[in-house]
Amino acid sequence: MVSARMFKFLDIFMNTTNQTELEAAAFRRLLSHLQKHTEVQNIDLMILAGFCRNCLAKWLTAEAIEHSVTLDYEDAREQVYGMPYVEWKQQYQQKATKEQLAAYEKKQKDQTDS
Repeated sequence: MVSARMFKFLDIFMNTTNQTELEAAAFRRLLSHLQKHTEVQNIDLMILAGFCRNCLAKWLTAEAIEHSVTLDYEDAREQVYGMPYVEWKQQYQQKATKEQLAAYEKKQKDQTDS
């Protein structure tokens, strides 16, 4: 017979497991979406959301370190970009416009002033 305490533990465990699985699935979907939408430039992501594909790779690398997992930054970028970064950059990265650079600078200044 399962005690109330054990039932509560199992309920919490299942919710945590489910939450982690859902978050991981959502993250994989985000990566897939970004890999399909190569027209979305990193600078646009930085201007609008304050992060870009490289940030995601840095976060993956940081979490790997936190969990004692070996993950090279370039390997993390390949996971995020869906190909080696050098290839992605050659195929899809466009030169930032003056307007994009100005918007990025303004966003950085606004964040610093806050």
